[in-house]
Amino acid sequence: MDRASQVLAQGVPPSVPDSYRALADHGNVPRSTLHYRARRRPSIEEKAQGQQYLQPWEEDVIVNFVLQMYDLGQPIRIKFIPSLAFSITRQRPEADRPLKPPGKNWTKALEKRHPRLQARRVSPLDWNRHEKNIRRKVTHWFEVIGKILRDPAILAENVYNMDETGVMLSMPGSVKVLVGKDDRRNYRGARVKRTTVTAIECISADGRYLDPMIIWPASTHRSNWTTFPTPGWQYAYSDSGYTDFKISFEWLKRIFNPQTQGRANKKPRVLICDGFGTHESLEILELCFENNIILCRLPSHTSHKLQPCDVAVFAPLKDAYREQVDRLDQGGVNTIGKQHFTSLYSPARVRAFTPKNIKAGFAASGLFPFNPDRVLRHMPKPPAELNIPKANEVKVEPCQQDVELHTPVTPVSAEALMSLQSLIIQRDAQALDETSKQNLARHLQKFVNASQKSFAKGILQEDRIQFLTTINDEAKV
Repeated sequence: MDRASQVLAQGVPPSVPDSYRALADHGNVPRSTLHYRARRRPSIEEKAQGQQYLQPWEEDVIVNFVLQMYDLGQPIRIKFIPSLAFSITRQRPEADRPLKPPGKNWTKALEKRHPRLQARRVSPLDWNRHEKNIRRKVTHWFEVIGKILRDPAILAENVYNMDETGVMLSMPGSVKVLVGKDDRRNYRGARVKRTTVTAIECISADGRYLDPMIIWPASTHRSNWTTFPTPGWQYAYSDSGYTDFKISFEWLKRIFNPQTQGRANKKPRVLICDGFGTHESLEILELCFENNIILCRLPSHTSHKLQPCDVAVFAPLKDAYREQVDRLDQGGVNTIGKQHFTSLYSPARVRAFTPKNIKAGFAASGLFPFNPDRVLRHMPKPPAELNIPKANEVKVEPCQQDVELHTPVTPVSAEALMSLQSLIIQRDAQALDETSKQNLARHLQKFVNASQKSFAKGILQEDRIQFLTTINDEAKV
């Protein structure tokens, strides 16, 4: 409803003369527009709605269904949206049903009409790491870590996060280049070695970082791998190239404790790490106990939200390393080996491990400053925490001529629908003056709108159930 229609619906206040000019001046709308609306001439927006594939309330059902599926971790692909629009028209009278789905540009127009929607590319994510399934873990984590960080003895300079990151030596990937117009080749010459080297990194809440421990995927260490000067770095090796109990203990003993003990000055140190079992052994626990180190393990499948290294440091690190590899490639070195790694990784660390990035990681993780809402506000609430207003919670008083008419809330549940029905029967049917008639008409229109949305939503749910049943039957074969 546009502004002119709202002014007409509110009526003429007692202090305003009964004329279009006075009402237009009072409502701050053009007199001609007010005159057109009084004679039921539709606005440009209403006229456009009549020419669209779906009615506005049908589009609202589509939008809510799309957002709901996204919250459930199953976003709907853009190419399937027109099929949903075609399905939802089945609740119409047969003479008013379209013969085919909307055109290929309809989804883009739908996105423009509804600011809540935005087309984007999404990547696959392990279901265990989806926001819907980790909210309770995250909430409990902040309850536990909050008690520790609120201790006056815990300083930002003594709060650390350690994590491992795997770096592929050659970092293969597609790049944008400038070539001849008629050249159809979509590849470039390179010798790709898919060898991954692991680095154990550690950062502090005040923006510092410790020396790394590099883990080579090998059964022995060769001297030509470390010819580039890297003072303070430590090296280890394992057959898999990943950390284990022994390597984690050596990192704690050779890097973390020596480089943080003096700065702590006997105050407690907090070390946050992910929940991998290699970070917890009897030797590690004893070393932490003896040196006043509080070891805090993140809940499983939450590191992408709660670990500062993952949130704000490792992505710039990989980008900087890739630039170093490209620079070497431009110089004619097509094969990146272990002997090149330290010379490439060292400048990449300097670019990525800045105080700004490190502090941003702790802030975005809700740790320093301590603010769980930085993480929780981007995660969908479980259904039990959603507050859905009911129709009987909205107070609708009899409207006088000088009072703006209140529009009741459109019901979003069966209970709210029944409440609105009772409201119509008990209140609005008692008097039949002009104001009550307007109230009754508005309530009945809301009732009709809710019924239509319920039917449309039911159709989408039926299609979804039928699709899931088909997939389930095929999986059993």
